[in-house]
Amino acid sequence: MKKIDTLCHELGLHDDEFICYGNDKAKILKKPNDRKKGKLILVTAINPTPYGEGKTTVTIGLNDAFSSLGLSSMAVLREPSLGPVFGMKGGATGGGRASVIPEDDINLHFTGDFHAITSANNLLCAAIDNHIFQGNELGINPDTVAVKRCLDMNDRALRDDFNITAASEVMAIFCLSTSFEDLRNRLGNILIGYTMNQEPLYAKDLKVDGAMALLLKDAFYPNLVQSLEENPVLIHGGPFANIAHGCNSIIATKTALGLSDYIVTEAGFGSDLGAEKFLNIKCPLAEIAPSFIVLVATVRALKHSGIENLLAHIDHLKHYHIPFCVAINHFFDDSSQDIEELQSYCSSHGVISFVTNSFLEGGSGSTNLAQYIIENVDSSKYQPLYTDGMSVTDKILTIAREVYAASSVHYSEEAKKKLEEIESLGVSHFPICMAKTPYSISDDKNKLGYPKDYSISVRDILIQTGSRMIIVLLNKIITMPGLPKKPNFEEFQ
Repeated sequence: MKKIDTLCHELGLHDDEFICYGNDKAKILKKPNDRKKGKLILVTAINPTPYGEGKTTVTIGLNDAFSSLGLSSMAVLREPSLGPVFGMKGGATGGGRASVIPEDDINLHFTGDFHAITSANNLLCAAIDNHIFQGNELGINPDTVAVKRCLDMNDRALRDDFNITAASEVMAIFCLSTSFEDLRNRLGNILIGYTMNQEPLYAKDLKVDGAMALLLKDAFYPNLVQSLEENPVLIHGGPFANIAHGCNSIIATKTALGLSDYIVTEAGFGSDLGAEKFLNIKCPLAEIAPSFIVLVATVRALKHSGIENLLAHIDHLKHYHIPFCVAINHFFDDSSQDIEELQSYCSSHGVISFVTNSFLEGGSGSTNLAQYIIENVDSSKYQPLYTDGMSVTDKILTIAREVYAASSVHYSEEAKKKLEEIESLGVSHFPICMAKTPYSISDDKNKLGYPKDYSISVRDILIQTGSRMIIVLLNKIITMPGLPKKPNFEEFQ
């Protein structure tokens, strides 16, 4: 592979605009260029099997394909969490010849960003507890404290009092901040609870936001690595898409948009989660407009979920007026008959499809897809699903109907109280971040395919005044996963 400083220089970066972490990793110090020139391509997917369907592999392969065609390109990914690395899904560096390196470093400690985010979150928790212990000058009502400690690990024993780091508000803030100043302000605005007189209290009231920001100072710079074909890849931030907003950092995406002509990024799980949040939360906030969407499908996932699941995601993506196509991520045991049936199904619904084989062939396995994207990126007329001015319940109902094909929403008594709290705090303009199962377009993992005309169940609502999102917890979703019966860590030697 190239030395990382060589790759930085090829991107036009000067020596004072990056810091090397050895010969294979670097942090980019250059501020994003407001005159964004790049075309942004989003890679999303159908509802996956528990092992994932290869969005990252397709993303890296497509980036390599653009480069092989002589174009300036860059991939932008999320950082892996140790939860899935040691749990069920494994690492998040692609696969086969469509991989990023150094794989072990990226999947484990990388440049320490996750540790910094974990520390900043837990410092806030320690500050809250200490303030109450030392006399509670602010009059914090301990029963109203909602901030949980976090850990970057699946650990069901900690489920009541901990979030996994990828689901923490600090992670969301880290990825949604547009500058370091914005990061500091958002950290200060984290709602920690209420006084005995029902007055809201924030992290800045404890004077802890400055220290939290300092813990994140170096982590906030995007990380540069490379693919096996020596093409640049930014990896930064790592919120889950089923219990958070599922996108890499705005600062990394905007940095890439200023450095390359084609930027390929992915959002977690299926289009009902990562893509929906990318298009309705991240893009409006970052003031960026995607030029194209790639919908990844696999034969094995559709055999599991039913081929109509593909139509559910096609119908969803049509709402945004962005050109898109289906990428059939080829596996060695796919039969030609299954591939032909899948392509015929796409064609019958007016969607073009391409078979990609970047796992075995690298960039050359996605050149047809890349060429089609180049021809269609300028036809995007992107618009989000809802506006800030809509009520919270109308936003939730819009997502339920247009994304999940549900007909109604049922709220628990706890959720109804949170709706009143949202109004009292004056934050009903915040976007909605749905937290639900990734294995169905519904809130029930057992409803496979394309369920319609049912009711989704809102169990609880979390108000994040720092990240400026309203987290809607559907059905049985939890924010601290457990390990499976046969964890992935057994394969590590």
